[in-house]
Amino acid sequence: MKSFELTKKEQLNDFVAKQKHSQFLQSWEWGEFQEDAGKKVIRLGFTKDEKLFFAITLIKNNFPGGLSYFYSPRIGIKNLNDEQLKFVFDEIKNVAKQEKAVFFRFEPISELQVTSYKLRVIRTIDVQPSKTLILDLTQSEDELLKQMHQKTRYNIRLAARKGVKVKVLENIDKYFDEFWQLMAQTEKRDGFRLHGKNYYQKMLKFDSRFIKLIVAFYRDKMLCANIVSFFGDMATYIHGASANKNRNLMAPYALQWHSIKLAKEYGLKYYDFNGIDEVKWPGVTRFKKGFGGSEISYPGSFDMVFDNNKYLIYKMLRKIRRFF
Repeated sequence: MKSFELTKKEQLNDFVAKQKHSQFLQSWEWGEFQEDAGKKVIRLGFTKDEKLFFAITLIKNNFPGGLSYFYSPRIGIKNLNDEQLKFVFDEIKNVAKQEKAVFFRFEPISELQVTSYKLRVIRTIDVQPSKTLILDLTQSEDELLKQMHQKTRYNIRLAARKGVKVKVLENIDKYFDEFWQLMAQTEKRDGFRLHGKNYYQKMLKFDSRFIKLIVAFYRDKMLCANIVSFFGDMATYIHGASANKNRNLMAPYALQWHSIKLAKEYGLKYYDFNGIDEVKWPGVTRFKKGFGGSEISYPGSFDMVFDNNKYLIYKMLRKIRRFF
């Protein structure tokens, strides 16, 4: 078996896109976005008998005190046998040590089922939601509507009757400040933590199908917006924002339905609502569940620690940072 740094976009994307519930967080484009955001990205490929059997994107995160770690979200390790799994993680460990990373944080999309190779990892707090809702888009529009909660169907039609219009924005710069105001309102109302303004500006710079800003308007006033990725066989609802006013127009329902139909139009098989939690986000979870779909649980986030002392310092600094 051999490992090497991937340099071809098609090679990585082809591998990731062929997995069921394709994860945009492992795509070449998401790595480009992270690089634009100032992070170092390493894309590794693993071959046996000249055939690629695994690929992974590692994102280096710097932390106060000169500490750093590698992070890899939503990795598909289901089809790796014990020998391959050991080789992959040993090679990641070597790369991380060369980069002086304190630990490697990863989020598998399936359970770590190993026998001969025991991973020494620590369960940590989730970065990506460990529970989500995925809609099967191979159904017809009528079938999708039928499986929705009755109130959800009603609100979709109500928004249309009230004159809510939904469209994909092409000129992001023209509307970005208005979108950012919605994000700020949503953060304050629902308790979500936002990234910086520049983070979303960089994310929305992609003019391909990979990332789109889909917006609902009423009388030329932006009421709500979705950032949605389209990659492989799955569309993923990454971020959403909505205004405090005109909530009686039910614009978020029309917006989500438009996003789902657009994913179907692109020929994708699944729509990921990207996180549900009845305790942390009861209102948002109730809204998402109204559209139907299957609940999916992931194992969560894990840390493979290379330097125990520095890892303890990292955890201490992280606790302190939460107070500011």
